[in-house]
Amino acid sequence: MSILSRFKKSSVRVTPAVKSLVANMRYELIPMKSIEQGILDLPAGAPVSVTCSPVKGIGATQEISARLISSGHEVVPHFAARLVESREHVSKLAAWVRQQGIKEVFLIAGDAEQPAGPYKDGVELLRDFLDSNSGVERIGFGSYPDGHAFISREDLSTALHHKQKLLEEAGVQGLASTQMCFDIALIRSWLQQERNNGFKMPVELGVPGVVDRTRLMTLGARVGVGASMRYLSKNRASIMKMLSPGGYDPTELVAGLAKDAQALNIVGLHSFTFNSVADTAAWQREVMASE
Repeated sequence: MSILSRFKKSSVRVTPAVKSLVANMRYELIPMKSIEQGILDLPAGAPVSVTCSPVKGIGATQEISARLISSGHEVVPHFAARLVESREHVSKLAAWVRQQGIKEVFLIAGDAEQPAGPYKDGVELLRDFLDSNSGVERIGFGSYPDGHAFISREDLSTALHHKQKLLEEAGVQGLASTQMCFDIALIRSWLQQERNNGFKMPVELGVPGVVDRTRLMTLGARVGVGASMRYLSKNRASIMKMLSPGGYDPTELVAGLAKDAQALNIVGLHSFTFNSVADTAAWQREVMASE
């Protein structure tokens, strides 16, 4: 059965706006055992984002990123502030980035309970990384339409605008990637409010890949999307609509925001594959081939 067979029977259409977002999709990989199969299943030359695990550390992100670069992929490594040991460590990461020819990195606070060094959040790390002569052209960072378990919405918004200011002052492009959220109306209203408040940077819409429902629910909770899991648990209709025996289908979520993408400066997708790359790649191909 085609991955899009269920979708094709629904009222959702693959519009040019949907295709535009799906064409500009980055595959996120997680440093865990299943990543090896995920790497094998990547389309040739695919854009890839490699997360930073509090268990595996930044070194694992660097090792995997280097492998992917040597295989011809466009790679964006994640650096978690709470795993960076010192200002000297920042300089070493910047030197490695230059050596690898990497033009974009993603900076985030990270999930480690205790910081390994002086950095507790992404703003602090961003400030020092911008001074490190890394040679990057763009820096990505997280944004939270669904809120954060430990940070107030006010503080999240303040950090978003602070990062924009630092990047603009440094003359470096920025890209905000949304953390996983299934609520189309909430994403739209959150982003519209931030735009009205002066946030101008492009946004990459974070969506799950085509993932088995059990994997989505269990790994989703482990990687910090508990608020979105609670949204699903409170909206049983959404669960039935979004989760099928074959796995989650991101098409409806993408289509629900694609018509507003240009107005809201949503430029592409960040696919949380949970290393289930093959089905997500097949979904991308089928969306792009649909009429």
